Amino acid sequence: MRVHHLNCGSLCPHGRRLLNGEGGLLEKGLIVCHCLAIESGEGVVLVDTGFGMEDARNPRQLGAIFGAMGAEPKAETTALKQLEALGFGAADVRQVVTTHLDPDHSGGLPDFPEAEVHVLSTELDAALDPPLKDRLRYLDVHWQHGPRWVRHDPGGDEWFGFESVRILPGLDAELLLIPLFGHSRGHTGVALKTGGGWLFHCGDAYFNHGEMQTPPSCPPGLRFFQSVNAADGRARKSNQERLRELAARHGEEITLFCSHDPHELERERAKTGAAAVAE
Repeated sequence: MRVHHLNCGSLCPHGRRLLNGEGGLLEKGLIVCHCLAIESGEGVVLVDTGFGMEDARNPRQLGAIFGAMGAEPKAETTALKQLEALGFGAADVRQVVTTHLDPDHSGGLPDFPEAEVHVLSTELDAALDPPLKDRLRYLDVHWQHGPRWVRHDPGGDEWFGFESVRILPGLDAELLLIPLFGHSRGHTGVALKTGGGWLFHCGDAYFNHGEMQTPPSCPPGLRFFQSVNAADGRARKSNQERLRELAARHGEEITLFCSHDPHELERERAKTGAAAVAE
């Protein structure tokens, strides 16, 4: 098994100091879309897709919110093109596992029309029939092709004190959904067991590596965005606290990272010898 850490789209709004905790207020910040490509004997498993090819061709379809956030979808940074550079094609992606269905996490679904798409039922229900508060959050343009949805519901299994759902039992590695509600109604983390321990993709449960430290810290722009964009603010804060405890107690066996922190992406890519993140 081999795991690739991919940046499948960047958001570069002005205000680097407010978003990245460094640089000037007028400089462009960098928010990445950290996705995983897992090579297995059954093909490639993607954890999130980032933006897709159609987003790169027509960025306006992402809407005004992502335009204001400085979304820069490019063909060369899509999961499809990066996988092609690794020698794979769209048909090699048999499974896509989503942390949630915001456009910067699911925009590439149309690029892999034959893949099964794994998602928590509460997230899929919210995306297909969004309540008023969430109607600007989900863009059905990314699933008009009719994805092969695979619903999952939290079960009775446990992983380091968290609820878990084991998926893809035929995979030559243990892959779990770890529900982390708050950012969205059905948000989940994804845990992957490797020879060196666990990789834990926390999605948008937090946005900056400082939030996993004790005491926690976060640039004010990201802190504000997380607050206003949360489907359930209380659940989000509770799960962040639980993740901090997990990192403190089990940091030697579990590597946590989120979707949007460029420092964490660079750290994980450095471990595999991959190129640095490009802005």
